[in-house]
Amino acid sequence: MTAATSSSSFRFVPTCLVFSLVILPPILRAQSAGAEAPYQEVFYQSGKLRLQAYLYKPQGAGPFPAVIYNHGSRPGRERAPTPFLFIGKMLTAAGYVVLVPERRGYGQSDGQPFSEAVGQDRGGRFVQRMQAETDDVLAALDFLKTVPDADTRRVGIMGWSLGGIVTMFAASRSSAFRAAVDQAGAALTWDSSPAMQGALSEAAGRVEIPVLAMDAENDRTTAAVKAVVRALEKRRIPAKLIIYPPYTPPQPPGDIAPGHLIFAAPGAHIWEDDLKTFFAEHLSGSQ
Repeated sequence: MTAATSSSSFRFVPTCLVFSLVILPPILRAQSAGAEAPYQEVFYQSGKLRLQAYLYKPQGAGPFPAVIYNHGSRPGRERAPTPFLFIGKMLTAAGYVVLVPERRGYGQSDGQPFSEAVGQDRGGRFVQRMQAETDDVLAALDFLKTVPDADTRRVGIMGWSLGGIVTMFAASRSSAFRAAVDQAGAALTWDSSPAMQGALSEAAGRVEIPVLAMDAENDRTTAAVKAVVRALEKRRIPAKLIIYPPYTPPQPPGDIAPGHLIFAAPGAHIWEDDLKTFFAEHLSGSQ
C-alpha cells in the first residue's frame, strides 16, 4: 500500500466527555438482530435521552481493550439501523471490544435527527449539535465501564466524517481515551464552515493523546485532518497524518467526493493495517 505520510514525534512499531448524564442500569439486550448477529443491541442513557448502540466482543476470556466507533451522517437514512459490521468484525478479530453508538436522532436513539436539527446551518447550530453528540459519546464511554469484558484503562476512539469531528471533540473533553483516529473529520464541511474550523482546531489544541488522522487525496478537502495534526504537532502531541492516493469507490458517489468513501466497507482494506498498527501500539499493556 502506498500512502503519503507526515508524522510528528512518534512512529509506528509494527506488531503480528462536562455534560448531563443519568446512568440507569445498563440494558444488555442479548436478543440482537438475529441469532447469528455478531453484536448485542444495547441501550444506555445520555441526559434525558435513551440511546441505542451495538456491542461487539471478541472470542475468549477478557477483559479486552475497547474502541468506540463514531459514525457519520446518513441523510435520509438516519433512522435505519446501521451497526457497521465491517468495523465490528475488523476490530474484534484483532482482540478489541467495540461499541458503535447510534447517537441522538439515529437508529432507535431518542432525539431529533441531525438533518432536522441542523438543516443547512454550518455555523453555531452545527457546532452545538456536534458537541451534543459528543455528550452522547461520553455517555457511551460511561456505559462501556459497565461491560465486564471491556478494559476501560485501554480505550481508543475513532470516527469517520462527522464521526471524526465527534471523536476529536470527545478526546478533548475526556482523559479516559488512550488514542484517537480521525477519518476525514469535517472534510465535507470544512470549506463552508469557519465555525467548525475554529471549533475543531480549538479541540485539537486540548487533546493530550496520540492521534492518527487519515484521508484520501481526492476527498473534498484534506485541510481538516491537516489542521488537526498541525494543532497537535504545535504542542508536541504524538500525531500521524496519512493521505492515501485518490480512491475510486465501487459505486458512483453521487455528489460526495469519491475519496471520502474510502472509509466505507469497500475501502477498508486500504487502511485497515494502519488502523490496527496504531491501536496495537497505543492500547497494548495495562498502563
